[in-house]
Amino acid sequence: MNRWLLPQGIEDVLPERAEAVEGLRRRVLDVYHRWGYALVMPPEVEFLDSLLTGVGGDLDLRTLKVVDQASGRLMGFRADMTPQVARVDAHRMPEDGPSRLCYAGPVLRAHPDNYGSSRAPLQVGAEVFGVASPSADAEIIGLMAATLSEVGIRDFILDMGHVGLYRALTRDLGLDGDRGADLREAIRRKDTRAVAEVLANVEITPGRREALMRLPTLHGGPDVLETARSSCGVNEEARAALAELGELVERLGRRDLADNLSFDLGEVRGYDYHTGPVFAAFVAGQGDAVLRGGRYDGIGAAFGRSRPATGMSGDLKQLAELMPLPPSQPQGVLAPLEGTGELQRAIQSLRAQGVRVVQCLEAESDRDLGEQARRLGCAQVLEYDEHHGWRAQPVDTEE
Repeated sequence: MNRWLLPQGIEDVLPERAEAVEGLRRRVLDVYHRWGYALVMPPEVEFLDSLLTGVGGDLDLRTLKVVDQASGRLMGFRADMTPQVARVDAHRMPEDGPSRLCYAGPVLRAHPDNYGSSRAPLQVGAEVFGVASPSADAEIIGLMAATLSEVGIRDFILDMGHVGLYRALTRDLGLDGDRGADLREAIRRKDTRAVAEVLANVEITPGRREALMRLPTLHGGPDVLETARSSCGVNEEARAALAELGELVERLGRRDLADNLSFDLGEVRGYDYHTGPVFAAFVAGQGDAVLRGGRYDGIGAAFGRSRPATGMSGDLKQLAELMPLPPSQPQGVLAPLEGTGELQRAIQSLRAQGVRVVQCLEAESDRDLGEQARRLGCAQVLEYDEHHGWRAQPVDTEE
């Protein structure tokens, strides 16, 4: 048995890439701090009834479950931090006004979201609670753009939808669980023939039937919204959803994001969870979105405090993969194992200034010190000078 093998979808992150991921984590959280978002750190494991309260069945299937030996109760390793942050807002932060929270931490999933994807992402995200206006959605989408900017990406597509439109068109149709799931899957796959088959034995008005048949085709540029208003605005709820999406688009235009927008009004991913606008960021070369978000009002009700909510999240490891690794250049100082009594003070002084100092663990000759510095990626060695004490000197580049 190869003891070094890891479970499928679980991977190591090696030094250079780990440095890139950690550096990105710090920069992204600094951006969120500058936007006014407070950092929270929910636990990696919770009792299952709390962890899955108020969320759809999809998250239940993605959650890895264990028995708590201390209490005998089922616990789950979080597969998504967003419900945890909603719990924190509802139960631990009693303020009535808007609340901005952000987070970054590992999650663990029973199954990968897509073929070949990681089961152990490093999730980063931000949420706004207590604001029902599209202004909050616009801010979250602006924060998505700022996150991509930290990765070095300015050319991206923001795909926009609104699950409220689908809800408006299917409300009171009496679709049972299986038929409802079949209809959503057909719309998600843009399969109008399958949509017609599901609706064949459903009592429905001609206008609503036509709107549902058109829904899978409503994807593309800004003209999609106008088409939807004429073909899908069959009731007040549908018109309200389209009006809300239109207002959000106007706000994004004021944030100079109008040129990044595309639309998919047949996007029903997260139907059991989201309640309004949904959005995703796509970049060239990636088959799936690198950041996703949307509105999920009322999730805090299970914790005694229902609040409007919107947010977004992504995988820092995936985002870091989009950044080229910088060329490896020697940096820092290699110090010998032994020296005068001032050696340790010199090392401490350099480290206090933010200099990387690697101290040998074995005694080395002067020649070996230079060779080891090159091997360890150090640009300088710490040498003793009778007149100036311990000083960092450049490593001879000649092998």
